Amino acid sequence: MIFHSVYKKRRVLVTGHAGFKGSWLAIWLKELGAEVVGYALEPPSDPSNFTASGLADRITHVHGDVRNLE
Repeated sequence: MIFHSVYKKRRVLVTGHAGFKGSWLAIWLKELGAEVVGYALEPPSDPSNFTASGLADRITHVHGDVRNLE
């Protein structure tokens, strides 16, 4: 496997992890053994992949907007 242990026990920040592509990236990284921290707006749709996959229970989820300088 090409990513055999590249992400194992590594901390990874995923911005936009509540969106469709970001949630799949976070799931994939988690499956590869990474410690994932996600920073994003609320999920954009209901239902969403973020909610359906239970991602909030599997990673550190931080609600915020990267455009907010404070």
